[in-house]
Amino acid sequence: MSRRFLLTALLGLFTVASFSLTGGGVPVMKTQASSCPDALNFKMKNIDGKSVDLCSYKGNVVLIVNVASKCGLTPQYEGLEALNQKYRSQGLRILGFPANDFLGQEPGTESEIKQFCTTKYKVSFDMFGKITVKGNEMNPLYKFLTAGGGDAKLAGEVKWNFQKYLIDRNGKLVAVFSPRTEPMAAEITSAIEAQLK
Repeated sequence: MSRRFLLTALLGLFTVASFSLTGGGVPVMKTQASSCPDALNFKMKNIDGKSVDLCSYKGNVVLIVNVASKCGLTPQYEGLEALNQKYRSQGLRILGFPANDFLGQEPGTESEIKQFCTTKYKVSFDMFGKITVKGNEMNPLYKFLTAGGGDAKLAGEVKWNFQKYLIDRNGKLVAVFSPRTEPMAAEITSAIEAQLK
């Protein structure tokens, strides 16, 4: 056999092997990022400054809320904790993201925010570090959420503190609730129950 023939044969085997390993161009061994739903494909800092991969919430129903300590809606912390207590064992996870974007109503540090919401409202759901939810410095998670997660009907800016985004067990944004809609309102609890089934 000529060298050229051997080289061609070896290249052919390599191509076949590559095709088999990648399943037609898609890697068989997916990275966590590629197997993570878009809505959860973000790394965020929690209230204690530790990095959290939101993909770890995959398989749960997730309610994302931008929160503030000095807002007329701040008592909604109580309703959010009531939701947490009622549905956590069934697979609901509430993620609170403090933001100082509306009239400076979240001026505190992470440690101050943590102390406030745990002592005044007994919050036990997951709290994260302060982020920006509107404007040029908007956090990438909120860029995704305000774009409707790919659904134009759900797209729109964050109107105020305590806007709520519901993500189903498959990691898809399925509903957005007004800041003024109380966490324990039937509109929200029925939507959560539907997703928990």
